[in-house]
Amino acid sequence: MSGLLFDTHAHYDSRQFDADRDEVLSGLPGRGVGLVVNPGCDLPSSRKAVEIARQYPFVYAAVGIHPEDCGDWEESQLEELRRLTADPKVVAIGEIGLDYYWKENPPRELQKEVFRRQLELAQSLRLPVIVHDRDAHGDCMDLVRDYPQVTGVFHCFSGSAEMARELVARGWMISFTGVLTYQNARKAVEAVQAVPIERIMIETDSPYMAPVPFRGKRCDSGLVRYTCERLAEIKGISPEECAEITLANGKKFFGIS
Repeated sequence: MSGLLFDTHAHYDSRQFDADRDEVLSGLPGRGVGLVVNPGCDLPSSRKAVEIARQYPFVYAAVGIHPEDCGDWEESQLEELRRLTADPKVVAIGEIGLDYYWKENPPRELQKEVFRRQLELAQSLRLPVIVHDRDAHGDCMDLVRDYPQVTGVFHCFSGSAEMARELVARGWMISFTGVLTYQNARKAVEAVQAVPIERIMIETDSPYMAPVPFRGKRCDSGLVRYTCERLAEIKGISPEECAEITLANGKKFFGIS
């Protein structure tokens, strides 16, 4: 497959890359990956995402507090995030949102408050957001509707086709991981079919969500091609055309020239 790919969501700050981070990142251009966005999940990982982005010209960062990591939330964290956005390699606020899957996660009301505060930050900075939504579709959509001036992407999209259509109508993007290659990915396929490819991005969510045939192994951005190929198959276009469109989509969304 020719054409450069844009992995719009990968966590190279993760401990799972501590042993070979530079080797993996340095090798990506040779594997057809032209751009990567690394979102943070708390202040330390957001700082590390910025640090990594500074080291590699094709890597960009997002900064934010993930719903699973908001238990120690203090208002001062918002100012630290604001300071981090001054770096030119920071292109979004993320990864933010709601996660109702794990019972041990922070209380839902706290998650919603932290999500709100970061949506307000994005609005004030005129930055897009990267939203994590797990088993929280209704509340995520309610908050999106409360901030019509903010746009973003629902990463690793797991909602319905109807939800995808509403997001796109509001100017949002949706993004798919290797889950799109799984046999049980019926909802994801329906969502892809429901919206124009110009509103879709692709990602790995590395080191997680490895596509078939690598499911269960550590994922990296070189495997984003499998998601691209599956997306192309669903949309009835060539993988090369899909790579070209999703690259352009990601660059436009994140404001990367």
